[in-house]
Amino acid sequence: MKWGSKFDAFWLHDAKIEFLEGTTAAGKSTVGINKFIFKVLESPKKQHILAGLDTGTIEKNLINKDVGILSEFRAVAEYNGNGTAKEKMPHLIIHSNAGDKIIYVLGYDNEARWKKALGGQYGCLFIDEINIAHIDFVREAVMRADYVLATLNPDTPDLPVYTEFINHSRELPEWQDDTPKEILNALCEEPKKGWVHWFFTFNDNIALSEEKKRQIIESVPKGTKIYKNKILGLRGRATGLVFPLYDPAVHNLTEEQARALVRDKHNKDQEEWFEYFTAGLDTAYSSKSPDVIAMTYGGVTNKGRLVLLEEKGYNNAQLKQPLAPSDTVQNLMDFLERCREKWSGFARHVFIDSADQATIIEAIKYKRSHPECLYIFENAYKKTSNIDRIMMQNGWLNPERPFFYVVDTCKGYIAELNTYSWLEDKDNTPEDGNDHYIQAWQYGWLPFKAKIGVGNGDI
Repeated sequence: MKWGSKFDAFWLHDAKIEFLEGTTAAGKSTVGINKFIFKVLESPKKQHILAGLDTGTIEKNLINKDVGILSEFRAVAEYNGNGTAKEKMPHLIIHSNAGDKIIYVLGYDNEARWKKALGGQYGCLFIDEINIAHIDFVREAVMRADYVLATLNPDTPDLPVYTEFINHSRELPEWQDDTPKEILNALCEEPKKGWVHWFFTFNDNIALSEEKKRQIIESVPKGTKIYKNKILGLRGRATGLVFPLYDPAVHNLTEEQARALVRDKHNKDQEEWFEYFTAGLDTAYSSKSPDVIAMTYGGVTNKGRLVLLEEKGYNNAQLKQPLAPSDTVQNLMDFLERCREKWSGFARHVFIDSADQATIIEAIKYKRSHPECLYIFENAYKKTSNIDRIMMQNGWLNPERPFFYVVDTCKGYIAELNTYSWLEDKDNTPEDGNDHYIQAWQYGWLPFKAKIGVGNGDI
């Protein structure tokens, strides 16, 4: 088997947990399963686990393929797909000088079966496509293994497997330049000792011919989510997205870049500045759902560009003392004042979800009892249908001539752009979820829609 220098480094590196992420056809599973078998041979334990979507997928992708386990380790490997009288579960036997090793083959699609299987401690654990694995399986299995190796294809970045496991790992310093900035920035959870992240691309798979590489790349339309996932190896849901044109490389700004758009009347050379500031609020008070009370603030420039500058969210399900509408109004006031001072921009009109009259009434009461308050609280304008809002936003996201931007610290809004999807069983209907920041910001920019998208060129 042939592999490149980065795979050589991966093969030789000793870690407790390793995550292999990257583009399609990079060779992650092929090289990974080889290292896994050698780890099994080195382990003092007898029992190990090989997990994937289901046993059929594992057999096809890891056990029976041309460079799979039975091909590369045919002298020492034996597969019992239907189990044996002694071991009822599907399993591999790896014969070694230190005695036979048992690798149980588990599909994480069958919760009842894997719950029965996970009853002890194991030496090595291989999880194929951990991004689609049942999160309870991952939690149970990882804590029972001495060594874990997991492959993953880029997926929705707010899945719990990222925050609980993958984003705690780190790239080795010598390979950071090979990893996209978006992936490095996502590895932001508290680092854990011995947890290593590897990012592999077509170029790391020297067994892949240039012709085959070109064929794969050319077969996927540029600008689509599947292109970003499979060809660029960037995270984000691949199909069914409401805003498929969103691209962090195009639409994200740093705070420094956004601050350059704050009006400086002493700078006669400044060509573009924020002409209008606005804010929107969407609410969800349930203490039994992941829905958030979402606050958004941003501006429209004299060149017609819309920029989301700040966000703040609260989830009653995560709070010991759930928020009431009166609490939300006080939090909103604190948010608006912080934004005004930070960005030198007064969003006088604040647009609140008109379906939430309780919060609007509390906002009006606040204004009456605080005569110094200059904010005007208004019902969100909803005569523009949700579909029309989506169409406008997608038009402004056009990467050839973008007018829609978001500061990269607005993580909640960005996560929704990567997850908000169309319903599969209803035509032209977006899901009722993953959209609270999106809705809040729509409330903010709708009154200024005639001012957006009328400029020229990119920032």
